[in-house]
Amino acid sequence: MRVKVRDVMTRQVVSVNGGASFKDVAEVLIAHGVSAVPVVDGEGHVLGVISEADLLRKEEFKEQYYGEGYQPPLRARLRRGLSKEGPKVRSRARGDTAADLMTIPAVTIGPYASVVSAMRLMAEHGVKRLPVAGKEGRLEGIVSRCDLLQVFLRFDADIAREVREDVLAHSLWAETSDVRATVKQGVVTLVGSMQRRSDARIAVCMVERVNGVVDVIDQIIWRQDDIPSWKRR
Repeated sequence: MRVKVRDVMTRQVVSVNGGASFKDVAEVLIAHGVSAVPVVDGEGHVLGVISEADLLRKEEFKEQYYGEGYQPPLRARLRRGLSKEGPKVRSRARGDTAADLMTIPAVTIGPYASVVSAMRLMAEHGVKRLPVAGKEGRLEGIVSRCDLLQVFLRFDADIAREVREDVLAHSLWAETSDVRATVKQGVVTLVGSMQRRSDARIAVCMVERVNGVVDVIDQIIWRQDDIPSWKRR
């Protein structure tokens, strides 16, 4: 079973329109206990994302603070200096509505993307959640890091069944009748024998890709070492 974003996302999503005021956005974040919300147009298309950081940036750049000799923390200044947005940050902080303050373009993901793709996208952009947009760019849900962790909460019996029936029995062309799989706390142990070392390696790699697998302990023995020495790990 390949878990898709649509399987773990939150469908009831709070969002704001581009004309929402600074205060309105802050109230939405506090009332719903979230740190960011999508900004959408009248037809539900995702325009951007506005977060606590976007709101706090406005306060950070208030000229009155600089007039009093205020300087943001060194970490904040370094982060801003290394940001791809550069001078745009200060300009955006002067805005008063969600459309002015939001981060654009929004980093979104499709509902049928894999959870692995969502994890990689979050890591690449340094975000904690992704708006889920359909083919026409309309908001369908939101997926967070917490949502993605659900894939690791599968029962051991479900993982073992998928490994045995989907991977070992049908996904490999090699003979695997002598390979047994057991699962404990998401850790799969493969025991048995296969003809070629390369096939045993493929079996391990495919089991590692099963949703919910935390680790794979490889105890498969092989009778023929068909992997060149320079390819061994």
